Amino acid sequence: MSGRPQHYDPLVPTPRPRRRAKADGLIAGGISLAAHAGLLLAILAVRVQPPIPPEAEPITVALYQPPPPPPEPPKLAPEPAGDPAPAKASPPRLPVRPPKLVPPPQVEPLPARPAPAPQVVAELGEADLMGAATAGSGSGAGGAGNGPGGGGCDMVRLLQDALRKNPRVRAALTQVHPEAASRGKAVLVWNGDWVQSPGQEGKGLAGVRELIMLEVAFAPKACRDDPMRGLVLISLSDGPGAPRLALGSSRWNWSDLLFAKSGGRRG
Repeated sequence: MSGRPQHYDPLVPTPRPRRRAKADGLIAGGISLAAHAGLLLAILAVRVQPPIPPEAEPITVALYQPPPPPPEPPKLAPEPAGDPAPAKASPPRLPVRPPKLVPPPQVEPLPARPAPAPQVVAELGEADLMGAATAGSGSGAGGAGNGPGGGGCDMVRLLQDALRKNPRVRAALTQVHPEAASRGKAVLVWNGDWVQSPGQEGKGLAGVRELIMLEVAFAPKACRDDPMRGLVLISLSDGPGAPRLALGSSRWNWSDLLFAKSGGRRG
């Protein structure tokens, strides 16, 4: 270094201020570091408290006191030792005797009566039908003012018209009595009782009997009570060889046909 004084330049720091500035920077850094450390400690020191749940409502509790136990029964004094009481003697049992089986008296068996043979329907010829009343005829037809059957009721015509209107009557008669229907013979269906028809349950010809009974039942009472004699002939058509029905007995009236078995008034 020269001994001459150097020119002072305020812009050029001297060596001493440089050292001071360095010391000031170190102090400021220490203060900043201490401040950050204190802030971190303050944050860590803060303790987050969880939310406090609401207090539960108190529950009322009633104390139950059970009843005292029943008193024990008094203990009986032990019986004095001695001979046991004699057992009661059971009544003597009577000997059981088996019943005597008395054989029944000898009964002579009665022979069974043979079943009555069914009455087969009769097929009437022209000789049997002589004098039979027909629809519109005099005696026995119930014509007005004609013979003993007079009384203003032509029951034969009324019944004949009803049977002709029902085709099942002719079909049933043809099926059960084909020979009589084909030859124009008269089939006797009632002679005081309904006559048995072959090959059918009961008296047979149930539809024909029901239709006859229905027409008689709805006829006037004076006509039903009209006394009749002999046979009545009913033709199922006007042509030759038409099927015919016959009914009647010696003495009867139309009300007798309403019963299953009236017996008629045979003379």
